[in-house]
Amino acid sequence: MLANYGYKDGSGEYFITIDTDKCTSCPHHGCIDGCPEHIYEMITDDYDDNVSAVRRDVRNTLKYLCAACKPTTGRGVLPCMAACTPGAITHSW
Repeated sequence: MLANYGYKDGSGEYFITIDTDKCTSCPHHGCIDGCPEHIYEMITDDYDDNVSAVRRDVRNTLKYLCAACKPTTGRGVLPCMAACTPGAITHSW
């Protein structure tokens, strides 16, 4: 299942998508420690699986929190993506 966290405003769309099927098979949840802004937390989803999620209190500020990690060209790879199971985390900007 794909879980989308973020928002859309006049300047664009700022979403982080977590593939929870890939997340549940991850033994170390590297995104938690891989994010310099500490935006991720572990939650129990509707299927009683432990998965990463973007903290509720930061979802409307991803544009600003993730700016330091945002690649200057192309889609690039954020530190949380590099620390995670390939394809488990994507972003929309």
